[in-house]
Amino acid sequence: MPVFSVEHCDPSSGARTGSLALNHGTVATPAFMPVGTNASVKAIRHDGLEEIGVNLILGNTYHLYLRPGKEVIQAAGGLHRFMGWRHNLLTDSGGYQVFSLASFRTVEDEGVSFRSHIDGSAHHLTPADVVDMQGVLGSDVLMPLDECTAPDIPRPDAEQAVRRTSQWLRQSRDRWQERRESVPGLLFGIMQGNFFQDLRARSAREIAELDLPGYAIGGLSVGEEFSRFRELLHFSSALLPAGKPRYLMGIGTPAYILEAIEAGIDLFDCVYPTRTARNAMVLTRDGPLSLRNERFRKDVAPVDGECGCYTCRNHSRAYLRHLFKAREIEAAVLATCHNLSFLHGMVRDAREAVARRDFTRFKAEFLSRYEAGDA
Repeated sequence: MPVFSVEHCDPSSGARTGSLALNHGTVATPAFMPVGTNASVKAIRHDGLEEIGVNLILGNTYHLYLRPGKEVIQAAGGLHRFMGWRHNLLTDSGGYQVFSLASFRTVEDEGVSFRSHIDGSAHHLTPADVVDMQGVLGSDVLMPLDECTAPDIPRPDAEQAVRRTSQWLRQSRDRWQERRESVPGLLFGIMQGNFFQDLRARSAREIAELDLPGYAIGGLSVGEEFSRFRELLHFSSALLPAGKPRYLMGIGTPAYILEAIEAGIDLFDCVYPTRTARNAMVLTRDGPLSLRNERFRKDVAPVDGECGCYTCRNHSRAYLRHLFKAREIEAAVLATCHNLSFLHGMVRDAREAVARRDFTRFKAEFLSRYEAGDA
């Protein structure tokens, strides 16, 4: 059985559906991955994720490396057992977190040296170290160390980042192949290139030559305008092998997700739905709403009348508003359940639209209502 198979293609866009076979179950794509940075998706239990239908979440190697540390996770028998999650885990390399440390890190061809944001302790990681760490975690999909870059950097800096990312990926691939028995997950490559199309083409060519199980697009959705994001997204996605899963890192709003699906992206992740939930913002088909607003004080309607999640089946906008105003923990729990259910349902509906060969109309109608609404 192939690792990834494309099942349906939309005739008027790059949208597609597929199946990604991983060690802890098959993932129907496109799929949104909730973020569980510290081995926990904030404000929701595992059975809540299972009820929604989630079977792939993201963890962060950088954070888990620093706390609780690989010795703790290794003693527990890997990350799945440590956190009690029976399904799939994709782990980010932590490259973004390392490079966001700016003055606290040094980047060299051999790897990165940095100081912990927790206690200031010094650390050094090579591409091989990052693969080894994800082997300890038991990741189903592991991401290699790459050099992230800020938007609008000088071209020579972007060129160096592409060169180093490709060099590191070759080292990661070699380590992964050497340790296949102890690192059973799938290694994906990451495209860089900043906002230079020719550098993205070069990066795509260099990583595709390694014939890895999947590929990711890095360096987008970093603050650029949506029109610029859209242009680079479609350009970048088309450069990646059509028969391999494509992962766009760090997007989570309906407009960005649906644009990614249209461009042929199969996986995406973001803290957006869980972070906004903890701040009293919930997503509805008629747009997002802030439950702290006074107009919801006596509103006994569910968050979204077309949603069948636990929150909408059992509670009203007024009740959630009360919980947020009273600073009850359950407010974040119920809002998180809804927001993740909403995005999961939207992506499921998008898959069904692709299968009907009707994705373009679905996207236009969904966004027209969502962006015009005032729920």
